Amino acid sequence: MTVQVYVVDDSAVVRQTVMHLLQGDPDIALMGSAPNPLIAGPAIRKQRPDVLLLDIEMPGMDGLTFLRQIMADDPIPTVICSTLTERGSSVALEALSAGAVAVVAKPRLGLKQFLEESRRELVQTLKSAARANPRNAAVRKPVPAGRAAPTAPAAGLHALAVNKPVVIGSSTGGTQALEAIITALPADSPGIAIVQHMPEKFTAMYAQRLNGICAMNVREAKDGDRLERGVVLIAPGGRHLQLRKAAGQYFAKVVEGPPVNRHTPSVDVLFKSAAECAGKDLLAIILTGMGDDGARGMKQLHDGGARTLAQDEATCVVFGMPKEAIKLGAINDILPLDRMASAILQFDARG
Repeated sequence: MTVQVYVVDDSAVVRQTVMHLLQGDPDIALMGSAPNPLIAGPAIRKQRPDVLLLDIEMPGMDGLTFLRQIMADDPIPTVICSTLTERGSSVALEALSAGAVAVVAKPRLGLKQFLEESRRELVQTLKSAARANPRNAAVRKPVPAGRAAPTAPAAGLHALAVNKPVVIGSSTGGTQALEAIITALPADSPGIAIVQHMPEKFTAMYAQRLNGICAMNVREAKDGDRLERGVVLIAPGGRHLQLRKAAGQYFAKVVEGPPVNRHTPSVDVLFKSAAECAGKDLLAIILTGMGDDGARGMKQLHDGGARTLAQDEATCVVFGMPKEAIKLGAINDILPLDRMASAILQFDARG
């Protein structure tokens, strides 16, 4: 079945280039396009596309407002095509929170050349988005910190627990899933290291956003940062994050390197480093996302005695990454998203 794409972008260059790019693939087609949401709205209500490719800044109505209307009325898998300015990054993060399944970063200059060079990635993103469950994409109302699990240990037990880190890997739909988990954790929760597939300029802003709504201290990881209780470190876009142990403490190692499984940062890089330094004293979680990044690293963690969890299909936006880890026999338990914070606190309580 051909994936039908509808493009909403005020740039004629974008609309024409996307039409040209999709013509070469028999499994995907341009259903239509519009320069703004006011024109697009009636068209997609008349004939529903499989995927929307949506700009943010447009005349008449901005893409974020349009996205929120779509998600409230009839959710359609939506890929945001946004520039990487600071303001653009902030609004794109809002779009992910509102229900977009992915963001394609585009430059202000050399746009046509960029789109043509990124054809394979763009087409794959649109195809994967068509298989997404957009009803799971919007952030759920966060559980107040400290109330994530009725079985959570008392604060005194938290203070006495040994330093057992948590590592999490996620991709499509992951920004929303991570927000749901971290906002549900109290300030003294175990240290968490995260790889979320995200463009370079988005990760610092995403960490800042989470830090403003979470009890834990959330920041973009820097080389040498200590992963201690109450701290969440997010891998910077464009660089890999590894975990290292020295004198009983865990530290972040941020390194340059080629893409692994087509991603920088890569979940496998984090997970494999954690397997080498933490062994069984670690909880690893793989969340919603396209592809198989993290599956092999999760298998290494599992075989080394670490506790391993995967998000269930019913609550994933895309069940790709958890599914691949499950197929490898790398998972101890499969849980819905709303039980992940509880699982972290229960693991921590075991001492």
